Amino acid sequence: MDLEVRHLKLIAAVAEDGSLTRAGERLHLTQSALSHQLLDIEERLGTPLFHRVSRRMLLTPSGRRLLHTARRVLVDLEQTEDDIRRFADDRQGVIRITTECYTCYHWLPPLLMRYRRKFPRVEVRIDVEATRAPIEGLLAGRLDLAIVTGAVSDRRLVSKKLFEDEVVLIAARDHRFAQQTHVKLSELRDETFYIYPPRAESRVLQEVLLANGISPARVEEVQLTEAITELVKAGLGVAALARWAVQPLVDAGAIVARPLTARGVHREWRAAMPKDLARADYIKEFIDLLETHAPNSSSARAPRLVNARNAG
Repeated sequence: MDLEVRHLKLIAAVAEDGSLTRAGERLHLTQSALSHQLLDIEERLGTPLFHRVSRRMLLTPSGRRLLHTARRVLVDLEQTEDDIRRFADDRQGVIRITTECYTCYHWLPPLLMRYRRKFPRVEVRIDVEATRAPIEGLLAGRLDLAIVTGAVSDRRLVSKKLFEDEVVLIAARDHRFAQQTHVKLSELRDETFYIYPPRAESRVLQEVLLANGISPARVEEVQLTEAITELVKAGLGVAALARWAVQPLVDAGAIVARPLTARGVHREWRAAMPKDLARADYIKEFIDLLETHAPNSSSARAPRLVNARNAG
C-alpha cells in the first residue's frame, strides 16, 4: 500500500483550502515541504491529483476519487480513536456479541442486566444475524465477542471456556423412548427429527448421526425452539436440544428427555474474541458474568463432547 494517513490528511487539506500555503498552515508544514509530499504522492500513484490554476489547486478526477476515500477513512479513524479512548478512560462504548445457538438468547437478558449495572455506559448489541457464522463475524471485525461450541483454532482469536452442557433427545410422554434410560443412534432411523435450519449446520445431525451412518426417516427444519417442543409434545417427531433449554418442560411433565447414547453427547461452550480485546476490563468482566451465570455453569465435571464416530 503506497498511501499513508498523513497523505490522506494532506489531500483533504489542500482540497478544502485550495492553496498549498493555507493547507501548510493547517498541517504545520512549510509550503515547500507540502509541495514535495504532494509530488511524492502523485508519483506513487502515477497520476496528478490537482490542476495548478493560477494560485488555486483544483482536483483532477483522480483527486476527487481519492478525496472521497480520504474523508471517509479519516472520519472512521477519528471515531475509532474516540471509541478506544472512551473504553480506556471511561468504560464507554459498544460490545457486539452473538452466540452460535439461537436458544442461548433466552438466558442472555438477565446477564445483560447485571452487566449494565456495573458498566452503565457500555452498550451491548446482540447480532442475531451473525449466529450462523460467528467466527467469520469476529475475523471480519463485525463482532467483538462470540459464544461458540468447540475449539477456536484461528490464531487471530483467543477463547475461554465458559461451561459444558448436554444435548438430549426429547420426545412425547407416551413415546417409546420414555421407557428407556437412553436412546441409541440406530433407533432414530424410524423417526422424524426436528432441527434448526440450515441442515448443513446442525452439529447433532452432521457430526453425531450422519457421521455414524444414521439417517432419520425425515429431517424437518423448524426455526423456533418453542415450535420444535410443541411438535415433539404432540408426538409428531423428536429433537435434540440442550438439557437446560428443555428442563422446565421436562419438570412440568410435558415431554421426556433422554441421553443420546449411553454416554450422552456433551458440548463445551467458549467465549471467543480478537486477541487485542482479551485484556480489556469490560470484556473480561462480561466473560466472568457468562462463566458464572450461564446455564449449567456448575457442570464442570460433565464429560466432554462425545466423539461422534465413537458414539454408540
